[in-house]
Amino acid sequence: MIVVEELLIDNLKIYQDDELYRFTSDAVILSKFASAKKGDVVADFCAGSGIVGVHYYALNKNAKSVDLIEIQPELSALSQKTVDVNGLGEIFTVINKPIQDLPNDLNGKYSLILCNPPYKKAGSGEVNGDRKIAMCRHEITVTQEEIIEISAKKLKHGGRLCMCQRTERFTDMVLKMASVGLSPTKVQFVVTKQGGAPYLFLIEAVKGVKPQLKILPEFVNEGV
Repeated sequence: MIVVEELLIDNLKIYQDDELYRFTSDAVILSKFASAKKGDVVADFCAGSGIVGVHYYALNKNAKSVDLIEIQPELSALSQKTVDVNGLGEIFTVINKPIQDLPNDLNGKYSLILCNPPYKKAGSGEVNGDRKIAMCRHEITVTQEEIIEISAKKLKHGGRLCMCQRTERFTDMVLKMASVGLSPTKVQFVVTKQGGAPYLFLIEAVKGVKPQLKILPEFVNEGV
């Protein structure tokens, strides 16, 4: 069933479907973590129903444009409903295709790419029987490595890639970013309100700059 939920910012709303993948608090945390610059040209990779891109724009309305890029047509349709109901058609474009199929004329376009990727590495763990949900949780149609490689091509010089991921994949992500010319500049680990070891990390990497990594204080996710 399709439902409309309030973002609790400027009366903005977002469409979700309880039979498809629904966003978690991680998406909102990522949109808050990302650095913002006036006139940003933004892409939300693996956008789902558009929560990261829409929430980022709600917090940073000086962005020039936001592209919501999602492979699943049902989720892209929800993104389009969200764009329409909020009157954001002049800012947002919904693109229903795999990021691997993005055309070369988008190379160097974006100053910021946001991505809440599938967390489960290809071939690991039990896969949800519903393929539409499994695609959002497991690397079935895109891998972390592909996301980083494609982001490096689509970002302009000085552009930022912001992602979240499970902590066990931290080293792999940092090494891959470095291999394609993306320098991690900001990292924050996320813990639950019960404490314990971090379960998630947020990372921002910049294209074509010298490494100057800043580790932020741990973020406590009150929603977990």
